[in-house]
Amino acid sequence: MQSRHPGNDIKSLLYREIKTAIITGRKKSGQRLEVDEIKQEFGTSTTLVREVLQLLSFEHLVTIKPRSGYFVSRVSLKELRDLLELREVLEIATVQLAVDKISDRELEFLASIHGEYTGDDDESYGRYTDENRNFHYLLAKASGNDQLADSLGKLLDRLARFMVIRRAGDSLLDIHGILLKKIKKRDKEGAVAAIKAELKETREAVMDYIMREEGEFMMLGGDHRDK
Repeated sequence: MQSRHPGNDIKSLLYREIKTAIITGRKKSGQRLEVDEIKQEFGTSTTLVREVLQLLSFEHLVTIKPRSGYFVSRVSLKELRDLLELREVLEIATVQLAVDKISDRELEFLASIHGEYTGDDDESYGRYTDENRNFHYLLAKASGNDQLADSLGKLLDRLARFMVIRRAGDSLLDIHGILLKKIKKRDKEGAVAAIKAELKETREAVMDYIMREEGEFMMLGGDHRDK
């Protein structure tokens, strides 16, 4: 898998801390990210902070506004629906191709990805989003279509903060286990049904949360383009 994690320890730590704060909701959509505050908190340089925020902008988690600064990216309800719909298209294509092409070694590795979850803390769900992304990205790689894998990986980066809403870390192993069993049997119809069931559950959980928290969601909605 192509890792987006920076190479050195402090940069990697800073990247992980800011990303986790965004995807778990501790940093709210539209919130300004103060470079000086981050620099002081982590005892690092302005240059390094800006480099990390630039990396996060590639994942659509941070918006850079010229002469204004850095902000947690906003996502409208329409955009979220479009992203979830696109994910279904890419995931179904992934499964259909992977059933014919995936090796036993790749299946074994995919089955080993998920660790155990110890609670509903930010660290657990930060790992949840990483492992979920890794699973689906590597499954797409096993389809043999690198462009499909790249597109899906980038899409999952954009959806990362909404995947946390699902709070399904403790059941993820079972959910993906069913899918892998179908793929191992080369049961294309069963594998597609399994991925559709997972995506339906995720979409319903995300949209239900968003609609129940309409006041909170208003911060995500509307025109999120730079003005």
